[in-house]
Amino acid sequence: MKTRFPALATLAALSVAVAALAQPPRGTAVATVDGKKVAVDYGRPALKGRDLATLMKDLPADRIWRAGENQVTTFTTETPLSVGGKAVPAGKYSLYVHAGEKGGWALILNRDPGVPLGKIWDKAPENMKNEPWPYLEGYTKTIGDKEVLRAEMKTAAAKAPSDLFTISFVPKGEGADMTLAWGKEAWSIDVLPQK
Repeated sequence: MKTRFPALATLAALSVAVAALAQPPRGTAVATVDGKKVAVDYGRPALKGRDLATLMKDLPADRIWRAGENQVTTFTTETPLSVGGKAVPAGKYSLYVHAGEKGGWALILNRDPGVPLGKIWDKAPENMKNEPWPYLEGYTKTIGDKEVLRAEMKTAAAKAPSDLFTISFVPKGEGADMTLAWGKEAWSIDVLPQK
């Protein structure tokens, strides 16, 4: 009997390790705008056969989506930008999306870095307690007044259906087009030097 418990413990530990490895990695999208770095760090949820429109029906009343999964999605720029024609100072922001009920998505940048996971989940693992998490409900009441930008994105043609949520940059003159794509849907916005 004693030899079975270590084997079971080893099997359980291996199961946890395999499950952790199966999680999609965080993604990073990087662009150079006016010679300076702009980067987005985000979680990459998978559709896993689900329909994007159905998932978006589960959004809270303010229709704010965290634009990723797990830790907060961040947008960092070393230079002042014009994003969707609106001014954004250099700095690090949390990134959200407003998914309109009748279509139309808007990119949101917010000064609030997110809420430490330990404040919203008492069983957070020790190594994750201070990791910033997005506001999943109550965004408008909690941090809506800290928005730096809310700009409409253009519907774009998806290059190919994508099971994993993807953010990418494509160079455009001194700036770039930033595209968010998931499933058969894609949205883009200009990220240009501030003039």
